[in-house]
Amino acid sequence: MHLSAAENLPVRSAVPALRAALGLGGGDGGGGGAAVLAAPPGTGKTTLVPLALAGLALGSPAAAGKVLVLEPRRLAARAAARRMAWLLGERVGGRVGVTVRGENRPGTRVDVVTTGVVLQRLQSDPELADVGTVILDECHERHLDADTALAFLLDVRAALRPDLRLVAASATADTGPWARLLGDAPVVETAAALHPVETVWAPPDRPVPPPHGLRVDPAFLAHVAATVRRAVAERDGDVLCFLPGVGEISRVAGMLGGLPADVLQIHGQAPRAVQDEVLAPSSRRRVVLATSVAESSLTVPGVRAVVDGGLAREPRTDHARGLGSLTTVRASRATAEQRAGRAGREAPGAVYRCWTQAEHDRLPARPRPEIELADLTGFALQAACWGDPAATGLALPDPPPPAAMDAARAALRALGAVEDGRVTDRGRRLAGIGLHPRLARALLDGAAEVGPRAAAEVVALLSEPPPRSAGDDLTATWRALRRQNRPADAHAARWRDEAARLRRSLTAPPAPTRPPANEAPRTPAGLPTADPPPCGEYQPGGEYQPGGEYRPGDEQGAGCDGRPGGDRRPGGDVRGRGDDRVAGTVVALAFPERVARARRGSGYLMASGTGAVLAGGSALAGARPEWLAVAAADRPAGSASARVRQAVVIGEDVARAAAAPLLETADEVAWRDGDVAARRVERLGAIELDARPLRDPDPDLVRAALLDGVRAEGLGLLTWTPGAVALRRRLAFLRGALGEPWPDVGDAALLERVPEWLAGARRRADLAKVDVAGMLRGLLPWEQAKRLDEYAPERVEVPSGSRIRVDYSGERPVLAVKLQELFGWDAAPRLAGGRVPLVVHLLSPAGRPAAVTADLASFWREGYRAVRAELRGRYPKHPWPEDPATAVPTKRTKRASGS
Repeated sequence: MHLSAAENLPVRSAVPALRAALGLGGGDGGGGGAAVLAAPPGTGKTTLVPLALAGLALGSPAAAGKVLVLEPRRLAARAAARRMAWLLGERVGGRVGVTVRGENRPGTRVDVVTTGVVLQRLQSDPELADVGTVILDECHERHLDADTALAFLLDVRAALRPDLRLVAASATADTGPWARLLGDAPVVETAAALHPVETVWAPPDRPVPPPHGLRVDPAFLAHVAATVRRAVAERDGDVLCFLPGVGEISRVAGMLGGLPADVLQIHGQAPRAVQDEVLAPSSRRRVVLATSVAESSLTVPGVRAVVDGGLAREPRTDHARGLGSLTTVRASRATAEQRAGRAGREAPGAVYRCWTQAEHDRLPARPRPEIELADLTGFALQAACWGDPAATGLALPDPPPPAAMDAARAALRALGAVEDGRVTDRGRRLAGIGLHPRLARALLDGAAEVGPRAAAEVVALLSEPPPRSAGDDLTATWRALRRQNRPADAHAARWRDEAARLRRSLTAPPAPTRPPANEAPRTPAGLPTADPPPCGEYQPGGEYQPGGEYRPGDEQGAGCDGRPGGDRRPGGDVRGRGDDRVAGTVVALAFPERVARARRGSGYLMASGTGAVLAGGSALAGARPEWLAVAAADRPAGSASARVRQAVVIGEDVARAAAAPLLETADEVAWRDGDVAARRVERLGAIELDARPLRDPDPDLVRAALLDGVRAEGLGLLTWTPGAVALRRRLAFLRGALGEPWPDVGDAALLERVPEWLAGARRRADLAKVDVAGMLRGLLPWEQAKRLDEYAPERVEVPSGSRIRVDYSGERPVLAVKLQELFGWDAAPRLAGGRVPLVVHLLSPAGRPAAVTADLASFWREGYRAVRAELRGRYPKHPWPEDPATAVPTKRTKRASGS
């Protein structure tokens, strides 16, 4: 056995205190049944602690019930189970078991499960009668399923199982939040097992562009590859390199040819054989290229150097457009410390960080929790099934964002999963399939449309997306997978297993529903007070036969009714029906708002109203189909349109049938192309399918459309005669000078009054008939209407007898008149009841400005002489008296006036 060596791991010293905190003896034995275990990577918290609590290591007595270990990832769960079984000299499925999606080998003493699996079990078996202790491993990673599972377990412990022991295990020292959630539980700490790790700052020689969406600059990846070569040359042992995704791993691997080491790639989609090879000791030197799966929950033996690219992937959800994607971000300082620790697990090591120390100090302290970033539709369905649709009663480390929850609940209502805030029987069925609710809906409804086998295969392809190298034609990928009898690559194997699992789920009985009022009451969390009937687990077995049926193997689990859990024959078959039609129906059922129609010119419009374009090199772009069912899309930062990643060519009939809830016919009266357009329009969401003229539109809708037109194009749509323009200016002057009750005639105020002016108007031409001047006069109260000409006269009579128009277009009213017509006039009239002086522009005989004044008497005394001296010689025929105050005003020349 290999257990004796493992029992010397540093966590050994923490086990007595942990047992005491859990009430299992040691110390006073009076623990509260919950604890937080703070143990850095490499100390044995994932493998030795479960064995010790199960009575399988360190000579500890066995605690009542199984030990259930929750891991956030399938890869980590399988690795932990294999490691514990190996320590005991057994295979998985003996005393140590594993249950992940597609694999169920339970153990008698320890079960390692993913958080997604335990959520499914809690919904049907909340009491967990055979479980004594639950260890939530890697809780610091803040995965949404892990946060949800802990909240559910706290409800179970409070209402049904006060004896259930809970351990939150974290690889960081930030344990305060977990201790508070567990009722101020004690924190048991383990000293780090790390050897010294030297930090080597290794930034690129030249600045490289930061990551953009999923794109990482090739120059940066070349630098990472060069840093790997440097680490291999400068250090002994294996090298572990962290990169953000599978694509980057593949590209860096292609740059490492000729290294004196084996280059291995580890990520969530890696084949199990590769996973086993990475996690086992090797006599050959290795370079392991890994995603974040290797940060804390997996031990890669032999590593003496870590090369950290400093990047990570986070989910992003565009709730308004219904698009979700991953984006590349800078890793946090906490993540960087986790990665660096991999170099010091077994001996002194080094970490090569591909950034500067100054950049490191500016990194965020820790990664953002997934609940702040992810699509919450699945979480909202889990909470509704749990009896807390708003998730307000769940003990979560962070509350869900309200906008994301609103979008999630709206999606669930559209799927028929919730009604009046309560989960429906259909919602429980969707939740029991173990997929995102959209995909579960596509499986259930698609099975009736295209047959169970085809629906399961297409949904499996949506839940296990192919690598990007497969292209964007989802039907072509599906055909290629069906042609493989014994898939050699990891994706094909996962797809085959998942398709089989989904077909079996279609034959499983529905999940238990909320009991009627006369049955056992539920706890405040919505949990039943008695166990529902247990449902057996299915073992993956059998072999996929291309082009035909799934043939059940020998190791099928029993269903809830006790019958064998093998597949039924589908109610329909895809033979004789186009693959595009079948796949498109399933995809459109999953994402009806992503049904897309080609636009005039280029691109597509999705039913959600979002524009979409095919990516460069698209296999679908050549034929430019009119309709697509979009399976995957993202929106690059700064782009107004989504980018189609995977899609299926469909016809309008499939779009109409699969997205039927989005179909509507409505009378549309709107301002379009400069006039009122009245149409009866059929739409699929935002996509216009058909439009016909509407003969007798609703007058109220017509008036609203005209108003929209005036608001959009401005008051210029009305006919502004010179009289209307002048009247508006006079009113604006009085409003500015005197305020209320003189009316506001600015654009915004008039737009508010326009509806009163549109009586009887039906089209743009009718707007030109509106009597704007009459409407403006109608705004005046009676008293102000009487004083309009007194306070703001349209014309003013000057001493020559001329009636001169007053210009109200500027800040002050202006009277522009020839100088000779004002002789003898010592003061111009004041307007607005004497409050505003009239500004006089004195003109030459040719009508050009000669002087400006608001005080004529002063001008005659002081300014006239200079004007007379300048203009008398230029205009000798006109009178230029020395004393203009006593001269006779005239608008004629000297001869014409007799002077």
